[in-house]
Formats: sequence, C-alpha cells, structure tokens
Amino acid sequence: MVWDIVIPIITLVVGAVIGFVVGVFYLRNQLTKMQNDPEMLAKMAKQMGYNLNKQQLQKAQKMLKKHTRK
Repeated sequence: MVWDIVIPIITLVVGAVIGFVVGVFYLRNQLTKMQNDPEMLAKMAKQMGYNLNKQQLQKAQKMLKKHTRK
C-alpha cells in the first residue's frame, strides 16, 4: 500500500532529473552548432523578431564562443 505512493514519486523525481540532464545536453549542443554556423544563428534571431547585420552576427558569435568555453 505504501509502495502505491512511493513508486510514482520516485519515478517523477528520476524522470525530472533525466529530463533536465537531456535538456542541458541538447541546449549546449545547439549553442555549439550556432557558434559554428552563422546562418543558424541568423535564423534563430529572425524567429525571435531580430534582423542582424553581419557586424551584429559576428558579435553574437563571438559572445557565444566566449560563454560556451566555460
């Protein structure tokens, strides 16, 4: 009877932890791809409503490289 309560709670916690780890890995992977592919970065910015010129795009790439090296 106690296991009817404990098992779902444990499953929820384990699922949340695994989901968080997978999410962080996916986000880091996407940021690495964006820093190497300026077209992908420009596409993301356009989806957010920003039009970046070449100078702004280079600045964004430089900022991504700086923050993803940590």
